[in-house]
Amino acid sequence: MADKAKLLEVLGKIIADVNEQKDFLTQLDNVIGDGDHGINLDRGFKAVEKQMPSYADLGVDEILKDVGKQLMKVVGGSSGPLYGQAYKKAGVYLKGKTEITMDDLLAMLDIAIEQIQRLGHAVEGEKTMIDSMIPASKAMKESYAADGDAKKALEAGVAAAEAGIEYTKTIIATKGRASYLGERSLGHQDPGATSFTLMLKAIAELA
Repeated sequence: MADKAKLLEVLGKIIADVNEQKDFLTQLDNVIGDGDHGINLDRGFKAVEKQMPSYADLGVDEILKDVGKQLMKVVGGSSGPLYGQAYKKAGVYLKGKTEITMDDLLAMLDIAIEQIQRLGHAVEGEKTMIDSMIPASKAMKESYAADGDAKKALEAGVAAAEAGIEYTKTIIATKGRASYLGERSLGHQDPGATSFTLMLKAIAELA
């Protein structure tokens, strides 16, 4: 599904898309968070961009581990450790592999969800990125099991993640800074669910 060249292409798109959407992500976070989600994430992926030339000599596992390292080092707030560990552990999973299959991607998403839930103690229904990640994972697994079409499975995942974003508008935040707002958090979408969906869309568009 994806060799090193494709992984680097996807990373390049994520870097560009995060940069393009940083103000929107920060605007979302201004309402229910610390007001820095987009700015911090963009700073982290700019650090990844600086590392890109060195990735020519690395395997897919080492690339993702370094992406995680850069995000943990540069991104502030909760996003750095959450996304950082997700990428890093995905890289650990890929040890010894030269390509990323759809089965690998599904396993890596499970690992990312596990890491984020472990660190953030989040479950579905608390207005976090988990509300997009878990539905996306379920949709991709079901679609891929049905016909083995990776592109179709990724599109199903994006649709489920986008539905997850919409769902976060309908619930009260009970985790993180957003929880302080109580019912005032209703009607606002979660920034983390939005940034995760942006990353998944980058993968789907280039698959």
